[in-house]
Amino acid sequence: MDDMQDRRFPVGAGILLGLGLGGFFDGIVLHQILQWHHMATSAGLPADTLSNLRLNVMLDGFFHAATYLFTAAGLFLLWRDARKEHFRWSARLLFAAMLMGFGLFNLVEGVVDHHLLGLHHVNETVPREQWVYWDIGFLVWGAAMLVGGWAFYRGGRASHPA
Repeated sequence: MDDMQDRRFPVGAGILLGLGLGGFFDGIVLHQILQWHHMATSAGLPADTLSNLRLNVMLDGFFHAATYLFTAAGLFLLWRDARKEHFRWSARLLFAAMLMGFGLFNLVEGVVDHHLLGLHHVNETVPREQWVYWDIGFLVWGAAMLVGGWAFYRGGRASHPA
């Protein structure tokens, strides 16, 4: 690997941190605080019985464990690269990469869990015919973060060569 490649900002670390933060936001805010849905509430396991709620909370825990692994991997990559000789990194690049990761989380989770698998929907507390609007809004929010993060990253790379 050439010297300049070793000095580049570790965008993968920021994306992993953003994926983890996106997952934590979803799990903590939407699953736990607002209780709009749990992991499998639209997959035949509505949280209307104690046994279904217990299973959904366990699945939410596995989901949180995965987001924890994304965050830990991002921190490890950032720490590993921070120990190398490098140019001063920009906070803008870190924010941009994390924003891209958060947006990527929303897009992948929204497409896979909400639309393809139908495991749950963003807001299951509203009438069923409105669920699709919340799901689409979640995707638009994710796309806006991904595109905005990419724009910040490109601007940051132009003003910060390393």
